Amino acid sequence: MKKILLLGSTGSIGVSTLKVLEEFKDYFEVFALTTNSNIELLQEQIKIFNPRFVVVKDKVKAEQLKNSISNSCSILSGDEGLIELTSSGDYDILVSALVGFAGLLPTIESIKRGKRIALANKETLVAAGQIVMNLAEKHNSEIIPVDSEHSAIFQCLVGESRKRVNKLIVTASGGPFLNKSISELNSVSVAEALNHPNWDMGSKITIDSATMMNKGLEVIEANWLFGFEKDKIDVVIHPQSIIHSMIEFIDGSIKAQLSIPDMKLPIQYALSYPDRWESNFVNTNFPSLHELTFFEPDLVKFNCLKLAYNAMEQGGTAPCILNAANEIAVEKFLKEEITFTQIPELIDFSLNGMEDSSTIDHETILEYDRQTRIFSQKFT
Repeated sequence: MKKILLLGSTGSIGVSTLKVLEEFKDYFEVFALTTNSNIELLQEQIKIFNPRFVVVKDKVKAEQLKNSISNSCSILSGDEGLIELTSSGDYDILVSALVGFAGLLPTIESIKRGKRIALANKETLVAAGQIVMNLAEKHNSEIIPVDSEHSAIFQCLVGESRKRVNKLIVTASGGPFLNKSISELNSVSVAEALNHPNWDMGSKITIDSATMMNKGLEVIEANWLFGFEKDKIDVVIHPQSIIHSMIEFIDGSIKAQLSIPDMKLPIQYALSYPDRWESNFVNTNFPSLHELTFFEPDLVKFNCLKLAYNAMEQGGTAPCILNAANEIAVEKFLKEEITFTQIPELIDFSLNGMEDSSTIDHETILEYDRQTRIFSQKFT
């Protein structure tokens, strides 16, 4: 029985992870669950999975939870609760499903203990890829990607020599605005941006998909996970989201991982690797698909993807600045404080206005994240 610490159990990835754990309850025990503030759903999860610990980041909500449950699990709170649990808890696998920069520190604590990391938090590698991968190597910690695109690449690389790989091909759905013109994007609403055609995700990730920043973040993440440089990582629009990503070999052959969109598949693989377990989660009926289409991404319309490529090429703290500015921009858009097309403008404003540093260490990354969030508030 492997003990699972699930960060972000009430988000879309967290909920899907618990469905996988329920399917394979003879293999896994839920050691701990965490949430930001959704204690209503967390209470339901506590009743079903009976974890030893839970962490509620919102301290007021944590007190409310303490007063409303009869379960014997211990309740921790705040960022310090996350750090305490990841740094000293008795678990085997960390599923990092937190959204944004908040996932970095607890993931690092788990890596330092040599745990397997089922990583769904792409911002961890975007902001601090060099630090994270160096620590993983030092402490013999496995990082298994959960994002469907990186899981696809990971699966395609199994048994292959990376010296024989010509490039990685990351697929993108194109989001809800694939067929809209640049002028039409000026007036899109929050509700329209949250209406993803293929995937059911949290609001932040869904907006990132609409701007294609999610694909930019994934390119940077792929750079760190697989060790391929910018010119070896392509992005292709694939609206059906059936091919989750591909690798091209030096002889021209292409290997792909395909399935209908369902995050339970890459989650299960991250937990079962190197094995594959039989499940009934995914059933891909090819005759019903009719067609698979592909397009080049429009880097003018989807400028966020271009900004991400530029930040990766610049290196240093530029990806950290990019990530922090994007989180602020998405937050402002969801609050209707800026328009959809101002999201890349705010990010560009921050990248140009912040003085980059080539120094990469723990303290520098934390400080640049903090300073960028302050600086980006100056955008008008």
